[in-house]
Amino acid sequence: MLGLYDNFPQTIHDTKHVTYSIPTKKLQQTLIKTFLKLNDEKANAESITEPSIGGYNAKLEFGIAQANNFNYLDVEESNELLKAINEKTFQNMDFLCVLRYYKTQDKKPLRSDYYMLRFTFDQTLMEIKVFHERGPRHTTPEDLANFIINKTNEESKKKVLRTIDVY
Repeated sequence: MLGLYDNFPQTIHDTKHVTYSIPTKKLQQTLIKTFLKLNDEKANAESITEPSIGGYNAKLEFGIAQANNFNYLDVEESNELLKAINEKTFQNMDFLCVLRYYKTQDKKPLRSDYYMLRFTFDQTLMEIKVFHERGPRHTTPEDLANFIINKTNEESKKKVLRTIDVY
């Protein structure tokens, strides 16, 4: 099933609860557009996290789940996903995020971090679950979730996501 990974892990390394002020359909479309824009974008690692290593860039790659696989989120895949969202919003959306690290002057990648993300939508509350699958963990799961929230807010042109504490 498009958008859902059948084997999403039970162990979660970070969970964020976020309220949102736009319709769920619009939020899901904004997330897709944000991830498409971030795909293959190189950023200074410090813009994502306080890295354990200095002088490095990070390249982000996002994929959308489909049953037991993740498909790279390119223009064609995002159009298919946006079409599906127009027909019916998703209750859950699963993504793979790969952060490839590079020395600032070097083009050869170092080890990469692999994360699985699950977004669960419930009227005006979204839950983000982050699982660190493998890699050196230069970026913490919490920092990745915060980075995604900030980039989604930037894409929306107004702050539509607000983190809340749930006990």
